[in-house]
Amino acid sequence: MAAETPDVPQPRLGVPSRNPLPLSASQESQVRDIYYARVRKHCAEEIKAFANCALGRTFSVTFACRAEHTAMNACMKRHATQEEQDAAREEWFALRMERQRQRERKAKMAAAQEEFMREWWGLPEEVRLSRGREMAKRGEKIPPMRPEGSEK
Repeated sequence: MAAETPDVPQPRLGVPSRNPLPLSASQESQVRDIYYARVRKHCAEEIKAFANCALGRTFSVTFACRAEHTAMNACMKRHATQEEQDAAREEWFALRMERQRQRERKAKMAAAQEEFMREWWGLPEEVRLSRGREMAKRGEKIPPMRPEGSEK
C-alpha cells in the first residue's frame, strides 16, 4: 500500500477568511454582477443560439426555440453553482485594492478640478475688471448682472 498524501486544500487568495463579514447590499450586488458575468461567459454559445432563434419572434419563441432555450437553461444550471458564487466573491475581494486606487484617483482629480475652478473664478477684483475691459475693447458684450427674480 502506497502512502497517499491527503488532499490539502490550496489556500485561496483574496478572501480574508472562509466566512468573511457580511457585505453591504451594494457590495453583494457587485459580487452578483461578477457571478452572473462568469456564468454568462461559460454559456455564451447557448445564449447566442437562443438569441438568434428568438430574433424577430414574439409569441412563437416558446415553440420555435424550445431546444435552444432548454440547452441555454441546462448550461446555466450546470454552471450556476455555489462554487462559482464563491469564486465570484473571491474575485471581488481580489479586486478591492484596485477599486480603492480608482476611488483615490477620482478623489484626487476632483480636488484638482475644484482647486482649478477656485483659482479661475476666485480671481482678484482688478484682474476681473481688466478682463472685462479687454472684452469690451474687442467689441464683446458683457450682459449686466441682475438680481434673481427681477425681469425686464
